[in-house]
Amino acid sequence: MTEPRFIDRELFTELAEKAAANPRGRQHHNFHQMEEPCHRMAIGLQSHTYIPPHRHLSADKAEALLVLKGRLGLLIFSDSGEVLAKRVLEAGGDCVGVDLPPGVFHALVVLEDDSLLFECKAGPYKAVGAGEQAEWAPREGEVGVADYQAWMRAQFDD
Repeated sequence: MTEPRFIDRELFTELAEKAAANPRGRQHHNFHQMEEPCHRMAIGLQSHTYIPPHRHLSADKAEALLVLKGRLGLLIFSDSGEVLAKRVLEAGGDCVGVDLPPGVFHALVVLEDDSLLFECKAGPYKAVGAGEQAEWAPREGEVGVADYQAWMRAQFDD
């Protein structure tokens, strides 16, 4: 890409609409080419999307997450699934994002429809592999997702 690409309301609207139409409840917009060493993306999120607990074990897979619009709940887990920390990430709020080191089990729950997240991490893309998916939580599409997602959301009921 040789021209600037803007992160603006037009992009926010486009991603919210595409996420709402997507059965998974989310939509990525990549600012990078897959072969680039730094992956940068905006992600439109709806409240029904399920982002299961996972971690990235490669030493170069730290990730930075910034909420540009809306509210997300971040859960940090021990290796056995105990909640170690939870934080609301909110555009314009007290905490707008997180920088996660490699090896940390984490999950996000969308607390407000039409939320928008900016993510940055090292490329190339690598699907979550052995030891990176939480054995104690259902994977996307499995039985029990609705109950687990409700439990995740309940962690942020105040």
